[in-house]
Amino acid sequence: MRVLLVNPPIYDFTAYDFWLRPYGMQRVAGRIRHACRLSFFDFLHSRQRDSWGRGPYPNKYVPKPKVFSDIPRRYRRYGKPREEFREYLKKDSFDAVLIQTMMTYWYPGVREVVEDLRDLQPLAKIILGGVYATLCPEHARSLGADIVIEGFNLDPLWNILSIEPIPEGVPFWPETGQKYGIIKLTEGCPFRCSYCASSIFKPEFSERPTAECLAELEQLLRIGVRNIAFYDDALLYRPGRGLVPFLQGAIREKIPLSFHTPNALNARFITENIAQLLVKAGFASFFIGLESRSDSWHRATGGKVNTEDFVTAVRHLQAAGVQSITTYIIVGHPDSDAQGLEQSLAFAHENGTRVLLSEFSPVPGTEDSKKSTAWADLEEPLSHNKTAFALRRLGPDRVNRLKDLSRALNSRL
Repeated sequence: MRVLLVNPPIYDFTAYDFWLRPYGMQRVAGRIRHACRLSFFDFLHSRQRDSWGRGPYPNKYVPKPKVFSDIPRRYRRYGKPREEFREYLKKDSFDAVLIQTMMTYWYPGVREVVEDLRDLQPLAKIILGGVYATLCPEHARSLGADIVIEGFNLDPLWNILSIEPIPEGVPFWPETGQKYGIIKLTEGCPFRCSYCASSIFKPEFSERPTAECLAELEQLLRIGVRNIAFYDDALLYRPGRGLVPFLQGAIREKIPLSFHTPNALNARFITENIAQLLVKAGFASFFIGLESRSDSWHRATGGKVNTEDFVTAVRHLQAAGVQSITTYIIVGHPDSDAQGLEQSLAFAHENGTRVLLSEFSPVPGTEDSKKSTAWADLEEPLSHNKTAFALRRLGPDRVNRLKDLSRALNSRL
């Protein structure tokens, strides 16, 4: 069976390769590689990258959808040209096409891919999976795919492909100059933050077998990867069962690695010993999810962390020799008035960390999405767009002031 994997283009106000890979699709592909001839078309391939593998996507301005007529930002298409994909489809034929979906409001890129497949590969079975497919399955079905895979139940996929999958193993990584790799040591999250969809995807938290994760690491090392980003939602939770044995195995290899934490570390679990282990293992970037300095806001949104946890975690990391720490602050949350945004930025700066604004997106199925209907039509996934929502919730002037403040504070470190 000839199976094509597609990482679609992005339509958005902004996009950047911040260690962004279709890891879920690559893990699925790893389970069928024994029975398929796999090909991969990656729209989101950036040639200009920094030392950690990140970089800008090729992009061009495109007309804004009408739903964004009030948003004072220019809209773009990110990724390889559409014609390049169409020419690719003319050179070969495929029995099935797996399309990874990510942000719900990125569906125009998925629709573009489906349209081209229907036009040039009419006999191919088109399968959608991932975040958008799970959170907005009915909307995803309207794009014209043959099947939409919701969540982690892959039985419909095996059935449509008529394949008996092998057990979970190493993902399918095309050996074509990968600048970074992705790993997950755990599934799910023990917390129930009101703005996060992690529990929708995986209600229970569990650790993956260490041997399986180390096999993934070895695979990445073989193809030359030296930057690895963790996609875990709770990387530091129960570290003795997941993170610690994995890092001990990585340290034994004595290979120069740089680990990264784009999904943010939970400050509550950064102890003195954990901080020292992270540094010893080669963690190069440290992102912490503070979100707000208001403890009452944290209690109302799930109680994942508090300001005391944050201060203690930063002190442990600094004592371990970490020079640069970045703190996420949510901007545009429905309860922004309770966050103390300016005070939160100043608090993160006073503790010696850089600030990165994380614009809020109303994720379908979460508690906070129910509070968002004054600023978004939740039935239209484009309204989930983080840039648009933050601008509507706070107004362009305040959003711009917060961005200016974060830049000014960061320039002082």
